[in-house]
Amino acid sequence: MEQAKKNVGIYAADFVKAGMTIGIGSGSTVYWFIEELGKRVKQGLEITAVPTSSQTEELTKEVGIPLSNLNEIDKLHLTIDGADEIDRQGQMIKGGGGALLQEKMVAAASDELIIIADSSKLVKQLGQFPLPVEVIPYGYKKVQEKIILSGLCKTVSLRQKNDHPFITDHSHYILDCSFEQINDAFAMNSVLHLIPGVVETGLFIDMADKAIIGFEDERIEVIEFTS
Repeated sequence: MEQAKKNVGIYAADFVKAGMTIGIGSGSTVYWFIEELGKRVKQGLEITAVPTSSQTEELTKEVGIPLSNLNEIDKLHLTIDGADEIDRQGQMIKGGGGALLQEKMVAAASDELIIIADSSKLVKQLGQFPLPVEVIPYGYKKVQEKIILSGLCKTVSLRQKNDHPFITDHSHYILDCSFEQINDAFAMNSVLHLIPGVVETGLFIDMADKAIIGFEDERIEVIEFTS
């Protein structure tokens, strides 16, 4: 799928026009988008980027893309980001890399959100990928218990890194919730947000404007979403 990711990343760069301020997401497909955009900046394309994670910030710096942040900009024309799962209605699960809070804030501030992914991320129904739920460290076990007691999912595990809790860019923990399928993403998102201690969920509801999907045969499909 690596060639498919690269093809989509290069294709998506065509949506970025001179003078734009854009949000840049994270993930293996977005990596190729950043690489291509860096080449175009070196060739004279003038843009400003708002990264959605510290990892994205480092990569955009490396390729020479000028950076800003949400507090410093007046308008965010476009955001290009990836997804862990996306269906044909444009509903998504994101946060596999741990940047869901900032990704959602940047996406919400943007005039347009374009998702880029390989075809393995395009699903009929959400839920096979564990849903990340960002929580504050204080009392996270109680949040974990409430999610389990709600009967929403089978297992809820604290994300680990090097035998320690994974820490997000904003010093939070992530609970990964395993489902067989998510039948009502809207209701699920609402219920989770009502639990004190939950900062954000990885459910991105009615946020994407289009998706650019790459296939192993090098075909690219553009899916338009209407809210």
